[in-house]
Amino acid sequence: MKSSSDPSIPASRLRRLGPGLITGASDDDPSGIATYSQVGAQFGYGLAWTMLFSLPFMIAIQEISGRIGCVTGHGIASNLRRNYASWIVRSVVALLLIANTINVGADLGAMGAALKLLLGGNMHFYTIAFGVVCVAAEIYITYARYSSVLKWLTLSLFTYVAVVFAVHVPWKLALLATFVPHMKLNAASATALVAVLGTTISPYLFFWQSALEVEERKRNDKSTAPIECGAAKGQFRRIRFDTATGMVVSNVIGIFIIYATATTLHASGLTNIQTSSQAAEALRPIAGKLTFVVFAAGIIGTGLLAVPVMAGSGAYALAETFRWKEGLNRSLFQAKAFYTTIAVSTLVGIALNFTRLNPVKALFWAAVVNGVLAAPVMAAIMVIAGNKRIMGGLTLPVPMLIMGWAATLIMFAASVGLFAL
Repeated sequence: MKSSSDPSIPASRLRRLGPGLITGASDDDPSGIATYSQVGAQFGYGLAWTMLFSLPFMIAIQEISGRIGCVTGHGIASNLRRNYASWIVRSVVALLLIANTINVGADLGAMGAALKLLLGGNMHFYTIAFGVVCVAAEIYITYARYSSVLKWLTLSLFTYVAVVFAVHVPWKLALLATFVPHMKLNAASATALVAVLGTTISPYLFFWQSALEVEERKRNDKSTAPIECGAAKGQFRRIRFDTATGMVVSNVIGIFIIYATATTLHASGLTNIQTSSQAAEALRPIAGKLTFVVFAAGIIGTGLLAVPVMAGSGAYALAETFRWKEGLNRSLFQAKAFYTTIAVSTLVGIALNFTRLNPVKALFWAAVVNGVLAAPVMAAIMVIAGNKRIMGGLTLPVPMLIMGWAATLIMFAASVGLFAL
């Protein structure tokens, strides 16, 4: 009898969903929720098409990231360090850490604001507490148990789906806007486009998925040696199914958030979300008096899912750059520098909340920062994936190569368009 970890057993696929599903679910973090909410409130259904537009590109780049970890037994930063000039890997990792730290701070602040909305009290105290919880979870919970917890936390995202079925959505208009792209060429639309692309195709997701594939190799094969071509096919099928499932779930949730806020906030004239209370109003049709409870549960649940992923992806990248011992399977004493990076990244993120930043606006602009910084990181990933010296006979097939470079060029063009407008 084949083991349950054998990628050729279709019946076990749902049980084996791991890095891709976790990555997809963490993509709908508080920053994602705030971005989709602002887009729905500001533009109605007008930019819903961006979620379908970005889907094939985010699937492609995430699958490519997963393949790199699976084939080489090393993460993205490690492959850059081993094969290219040191300034390249340090530049890419610096971009990742900047984007991650801003995003961690914005997400933790939103979680603190959500709990204050629910219980009252001091937002800064809640923000610090959530930061401590996220760091402790990564340090003291084993990878197998940690990943299973993350899978269950994805269920909190479906709160936003229920809203759409409780309100009157003009489906003809909504679906037309979803399947027929339309956008005005102005600064507001360009900023929203970069924010959507930045929150769906985020740098931290690439490093996280690649690193988790390495973790999977360590757990299952006890090896980080390059994988053989014969064994790769089954692994690639698993990665593709896993990644596509996670990304589809992520973007479907995003579409429903846009629909919900377009139907409730935009339709009532609220087009600029400034506070958590305003964002929560989108849930009132289904939650009623429990609106703030449901909103807080969604923000806190997705934040607990995403913040460790962001901090962890930066720690993986930095550890690979400087050859530190790394991995969520290691104890604190086995990988002190790795876990210290997680703690410091979270601490700096917490500190950002003691400035005058508006928690809700910070979430949206964190997505914009991700969108601007993603293109050079994606270019580095594509160079790795196309290098025969690194990937051996398992370089990317032509369709995936085209999709990956197309995604990179789109992110670059969107950023140029933002600054031009």
